[in-house]
Amino acid sequence: MKKERQGKQPTKWPSLSEKERDRRWGLVRELMRAEGVECLVAFGLKGREQFDRYLTNDRTGGICIFPLEGDLVHLTWTDFDLAAHMESALRGEASWVRDMRVGANGAGVVDVLREKGFERANIGVLGLDYATAGEMEGCVPYRTWSYILDNLPGAKFREMSMAMALLTFPKSDEELALVRRAAAIAESAACAMLRVTRPGQSESKIYAAVVRELYVNGANGSPQPYLGPLILQSGPDNPGWGPPMWLFRGGEPRRVQKGDLVQAEIFSRYGSMESQAQMCIALAPVRRENKKAAAIARRSYEAGLKALRPGNKVLDVVEAMEEPLRQAGAYHITPLIHSLAPLAIGASGTGVGMENLPGFEKYRWKGATKVRGADMIIQPNTVWELEPNPYIGKHRVNIGGTVVVTQDGAEPLNDVTTRMRVVG
Repeated sequence: MKKERQGKQPTKWPSLSEKERDRRWGLVRELMRAEGVECLVAFGLKGREQFDRYLTNDRTGGICIFPLEGDLVHLTWTDFDLAAHMESALRGEASWVRDMRVGANGAGVVDVLREKGFERANIGVLGLDYATAGEMEGCVPYRTWSYILDNLPGAKFREMSMAMALLTFPKSDEELALVRRAAAIAESAACAMLRVTRPGQSESKIYAAVVRELYVNGANGSPQPYLGPLILQSGPDNPGWGPPMWLFRGGEPRRVQKGDLVQAEIFSRYGSMESQAQMCIALAPVRRENKKAAAIARRSYEAGLKALRPGNKVLDVVEAMEEPLRQAGAYHITPLIHSLAPLAIGASGTGVGMENLPGFEKYRWKGATKVRGADMIIQPNTVWELEPNPYIGKHRVNIGGTVVVTQDGAEPLNDVTTRMRVVG
């Protein structure tokens, strides 16, 4: 195997320090003062970890109460989180959380806010509104929120999810170390996928090879439970995306064949930072349409790298990446670019040209989504995913990887996933 296909094996285990804690808490409290709130309620329910974990650097799935002054309270849903936190402390492992309790529900939030004297306070809320992919209308259950409103009639609540997402977007050096580690693990996982993918191999064994590489190196999958550790699809002209159907419906996993494309979006999350990598493997002989789509995808990726620099707008990058598709008469369904950590900003439109997909006319469809954050100015130390996915008819090629914006341009963190790879 060529050297470029071997990938980087992660050798270090970076983590966040108390210095990083103080930096984060200081930034958040500056935002709170600017917004005129005395306390934040950060919901991390249903695996939506970006806000509560940003404040706690601990287990997610709960609710964090973060006051303008004093210690935070981390509400968890189960007793075993408390036992695990206790054992971690006995081992000498540092924690940002001093006050962890069971009670990740409306009653638990109300009890803490009353205890801290916030019954009539201005309170910021994180999680009521859209702030990440798959979170169309927030993550707070109706019963939880209605209980809080009914039992704290004197409090005033202010939704701050997007303001918080924008605050957390530029990364510190410690955070970028986690991003680079996550991307290196994704690169190793892509190489594992390349090693195991052969005609006659089952999708489940390919899936398992990727997952093993993630977990053995200390990474987890997407924070979105639906997606899991990776997307995987195969076939000569498969336009679909998302996890394989056998994970939902049962049945024997498909065996890949000559002429197929085997494509994956690998979600590598190390610590609290997510990296993504789009792996495309062609099993020879490669069909003409797939060769053409791969060439378009590579031109789109290179255009994105060139345009992704400080001072440009998100729309500048989207238009640069779309131009090779337009010139070739191709279209795309999933984004060409989106932010990472958080996955909330600057996503290119989706479903662009989807009406050209053969057989799609039987579905009801409201049209392509617009670019989100089109006028946002790109800043240094932000993390992005470039993932061109041109379609020619039903033929689709998806490549790409994680990119860090530097002071001077873009630093790609993946290599093996930025071109279609051919086996056979």
